[in-house]
Parts: sequence; structure tokens; C-alpha cells
Amino acid sequence: MGTGLLSNDRTGMIKRSKYFQFGLLLQILILCCPYTHIFAQDTTDFYASGYLRYEDYVYNKNIKTVVFEQAVLRLSDPVIELGQGEKLILSFDDLEGDYKNYMYTLIHCDASWNASQLMQNEYLRGFTEDRILNYRTSFNTLQPYTHYEQEIPGREVIPFLSGNYILKVYIEGYPEVPILTRRMMILQAKASIEATVHRATIVSDMDLKQEVDFSIFYRGLQVVNPFEDIKVVVQQNGRWDNCITGLRPLYLKDNQLEYDYEEENTYNGGNEFRTFDIRTLRMQTLYVEKIIQTTDGYTTILTTDHSRSFGRYSVQNDINGKFLVKTQDGRDNDLEGEYSNVKFTLKHEIMANGNFYVFGALSGWKTVPENKMTYNYDDLVYEAVLFLKQGYYDYEYVFLPDGATVPDETLVEGNHNETENDYNIFVYYRALGSRYDQLVALKKLNSKF
Repeated sequence: MGTGLLSNDRTGMIKRSKYFQFGLLLQILILCCPYTHIFAQDTTDFYASGYLRYEDYVYNKNIKTVVFEQAVLRLSDPVIELGQGEKLILSFDDLEGDYKNYMYTLIHCDASWNASQLMQNEYLRGFTEDRILNYRTSFNTLQPYTHYEQEIPGREVIPFLSGNYILKVYIEGYPEVPILTRRMMILQAKASIEATVHRATIVSDMDLKQEVDFSIFYRGLQVVNPFEDIKVVVQQNGRWDNCITGLRPLYLKDNQLEYDYEEENTYNGGNEFRTFDIRTLRMQTLYVEKIIQTTDGYTTILTTDHSRSFGRYSVQNDINGKFLVKTQDGRDNDLEGEYSNVKFTLKHEIMANGNFYVFGALSGWKTVPENKMTYNYDDLVYEAVLFLKQGYYDYEYVFLPDGATVPDETLVEGNHNETENDYNIFVYYRALGSRYDQLVALKKLNSKF
């Protein structure tokens, strides 16, 4: 735990002044540029804009290894139940290695992740912002960093409505310049869901896709128009970029809605994720070809990957695209975990109509320049280097065609209905005359269990 506040020293003032100048320049550009809407929506540069995004996003290159999960369950989704005393833990590393007065706040959102019409005092009890005081500095690492942690809800910022929330972290005094944002959900169970995952019904998709059929039982809710009052989101493996939304019930029964589609509720089965293990940097481990240490740090070269698009499905244990921070070279995973440049290599012919990306929780489930692969014409391979903390990682290669927004995970990885995948079904309800969407039901499913 850090002690003392350094916000009044000269160094802190200089750092905050730089953030202020950046934020001021950004506001001037937004006000003066006639193409503001294009600039605000541009996602090609991962760090270029301080524009607030209502999604999981990192706005500063020095922020690494952001983890947001339930306090009692590793690799869990950031969902808690209202009034049950459950907690989430946010943690991240700042590679500048100093201390900053990081603050956080919560923003209530609707079912589509837009800011709701509520004022903060309508969904937060206590204060609207609070300082992150739990910080510690790394030791025995070549890469210095400061590790921050925050429990959500905290003592001062307490949400009391269900629904979607954006957690925003920023430097004290400059909330218009976010450092990172993360999605979280608060559930107040007022409905229930029965659901199944099975191979697709349509014959042409049976070997490739998985179908999610479900029913919603809403006894106790005053649903006037089930086509408008109830919204449903189906999610695969914690990804938000390819969620199924906009489904309307096919059948209406007494306090029951049936969603038994044959096409609109299907996902590609994909393939089991690739994996590598860098819990130790003292020897070669799973899928690690070479580890190079210099006075500046570590470089880990993974074994060359090949396309699996024409291979048969084979069972392989994975963690569905997530990662687990852990070091076997020290006692404290948070503070003694070393960072390494990790080199990925994919043997594949050059593609002229798009780009390959290393994809998974290690890339924030995003196709951005940081995890974009470049083609090595000498070796005829695609390559990328990511700066990662010690741990156990899942990943896959996806292809993003020019002009597309959702990448294709099947081009290189293959597509099988037998693949083990996790699914979440979120049910939102807006009461007649209400100004916000409640999260009233959540169902977790696995395609194998």
C-alpha cells in the first residue's frame, strides 16, 4: 500500500500540467475541426484520442496488464449482483514507475452502452469520484512499474442501480482525459432464463456453428410491450465486438418469451485457442522457442504457428482467450512479474485485402496497431511483438478485411461446431416511464457442459 500523497510536489505538478496541455489541445481540435465526428470515431490509432469511449479501452501507452474481474474468482466476468456485497477488483500497471493521483468514477449506461439519461446522484451514493490509494512499486524486475488496485464498489463511490456501467480512470483534476475505461455490469435478478447451446439447425451450418436457444420468464415484471421493454444481448467468450443484439421474441406465452431462432442466434464455433506459457523466463516452456535476456529486458520468441483452417478438430484445454498473470520466478505475481517482448510468427501467404492480428484478452479483444502483424518478405511469415507481463496466455490469429469492423477468426484457425465456448445471455428491462435499462437476468452457458 502506498503512503503519502504527492499531488502538491513540483514533479506531480509538471506531470499533470502535461496532461492538462494535452486535454486542452484536444478540446481545441474538437471545437475547431469541421470533421470532428470522423476524428472522434477513428479507431485506427489506439492511443491518439482522449475521446471517451464507452467500451474497454486503454488511452495511454504506459498502462499495461489491465485486469477487471470478480474479487473471489479469477478469470471471471466483471459482473456483480446488487445488494449482495460482491466486489470487483481493477488492477493495472503504469510503466512510468512513479506515483500518480489516479481517480475513478462510474458512468451508468443503457443496454447499448450509451450514457443513460440519469445524473450521477441518481445512481451513485456517497461521492461521484474517488482516489485509487492502493499502489505498490515493482521490485527485482528489469522493467520498473507501479501496480495499482481498486475495489469496486469502493467506500466512497457506491452504485445503487442495476445495469451497465463504465468505470473511468483519470488523473486527478483532469476527468476529460481518460487513462482507461472498463465495462462492468450490476445484476438485480428479476427474471430467469432457460437456455441451451447446440450445433446449428441449418444443415449447411451444422458442422461450423453453434446455436443459442433460450426462453425468458419475467413473472413479476410489468412488461407492457415485450418487443420494446425487453432487450437481449448474447455474448461469446467475453467479447463485445461480435455480440448478438436486436433479437425479438418469436413466441409469446404467459410471462414467457421464446427465442428459438435458427440463424440469427448462431455463432461460429471457431477453434480452441492457441496458448503459451511465460510464467518463467529462466527456461523454455510451452510453445516457447527462445528467451533472450539483455540489460534492457527480455525477448521471448514463440514457436512458429501455422494455419489450422483445414485441420480436423482436436480437444485442447484453454481459457477461452483470457490470460492469467503469474510468475514462477518470484513470490509476488503483481510486483515481481517481469515484462517481456513476445514475438508471434504466423506462416501464411501474404494477404492483399486486409491484415492479420494477434487477438484475445491480451490485445483487449481489439484489432488495433499495437497487435497488428507485418509481413516478413524474407521468411514469408507474418510477425508481431507484444509487450506482456509474465503469465499464461491464450490467443488466436484473426483476419480483418479492409473496411470490416469485426475480424474473421476462422480463416486461419478453422471452424468447428465441437469447439468449447463460453456464452453469456444478458436481459435488460426498461419499465414504463423509466429513463434507464435494468439488468434483470444473466445466464452463463458452456457449449460442452
